[in-house]
Amino acid sequence: MNSADLTGAVWRKSTRSDANSNCVEVAFLGNGQVAARDTKHDGHGPALVFTPAQWAAFTGNTARV
Repeated sequence: MNSADLTGAVWRKSTRSDANSNCVEVAFLGNGQVAARDTKHDGHGPALVFTPAQWAAFTGNTARV
């Protein structure tokens, strides 16, 4: 994973998140990278940043590479 400037990132809650605070948010960054974070930290916690190939491998969506 690479570091990235997440200032201005638009975060979306995963459709697989549930009402019991088991939530993950993702942000598609302008450089093709994807950031993911846990919502338990109210947007102030750490985020993982993936390259397009890493994200495709993680999600099983090779069409986006």
